[in-house]
Amino acid sequence: MARVRAILGALALIEKRERVRFGTIASNNFFLATVVLLQGAGMFLLLLGALVILFPMSADPLRRVPAERSAQWPLTDADRRWLRVLSPWLNPIFLLLVALAAWSLRHVESASLLALLAALFAVGFFAPVVGGQPAFLRWIPAFPGRIGMFIQRALRETMVTLDFWMALLVAVSGAAYRFFVPALPEEARMMMTLLVVLALSSRAQCLFGLDSESAMIRHRLMPLPGWMAILAKDAAFLLIAVVLTLPLAPATGLAAGLVALAIGHRSAVLERRPQTRWRFSAGAGLENGLVQVVLLCSAGAAAFRSGPLVLIPCALAFAVSVWWFGRKLDE
Repeated sequence: MARVRAILGALALIEKRERVRFGTIASNNFFLATVVLLQGAGMFLLLLGALVILFPMSADPLRRVPAERSAQWPLTDADRRWLRVLSPWLNPIFLLLVALAAWSLRHVESASLLALLAALFAVGFFAPVVGGQPAFLRWIPAFPGRIGMFIQRALRETMVTLDFWMALLVAVSGAAYRFFVPALPEEARMMMTLLVVLALSSRAQCLFGLDSESAMIRHRLMPLPGWMAILAKDAAFLLIAVVLTLPLAPATGLAAGLVALAIGHRSAVLERRPQTRWRFSAGAGLENGLVQVVLLCSAGAAAFRSGPLVLIPCALAFAVSVWWFGRKLDE
């Protein structure tokens, strides 16, 4: 059992590190705005966020260890059985389910919630641990032009952040609501569009966060000006924002996305912070996030109410930002 205890201790340390990485949610624009601005009205959005987090947090602790490494452990069959039985207790979601199961023994009304959570947990627990780049991202085609390859790469990077999946859930919810409730107020359509862009906005503050130091060095060595490197990241961001808001208000989404990027470039270039795949993007701070949220919402609301001409000043601000911080990236 000494070997089993040693491995369980190492797995517990890995689980602790994984939980710490979810701390980026504290500086994510979407959740800051939901808690501070929407408060009680944002409960549905918080539930969607909990659903997004549930799957990566439900991963089997043993699956976090590469199979080729665990196969080399000097363990007997009995040791491996003990690990199989004890390792799930290191998972906080499993402990939550156990507590809820104990609660449901006396409160029958919670049984349906327990069944739902158990089913979702099982999907996350038995699925392979998501840590790299899933195979379906290979379907994203290469784009033409000098920066086409960089746009393709930026799309793949964005889709391995939880920001993208949060935005996708909000967009699908809004599209479903609009389909099943044809009399949806116009203001609600605008709000859902802004929430989609808001879910992506922290990503605009860390466009280079998933690039390693060697990748940044390659950026500077390639015969590609800094503004083009930024533009490739921006093009991927805007493409996702517009596609997700197509069922709602794409012009509003585009205006909000342009302003979110124009504000986010400063943090992305001058305050580059490393990010982790399959986690929420960490914003640059409450002050920067508040400015970005207020301006992107203002631009989106103006585009929705006044028409597409509002896109012109948004595009100009975006272009100036790309040019200026492209120069900073080249320095």
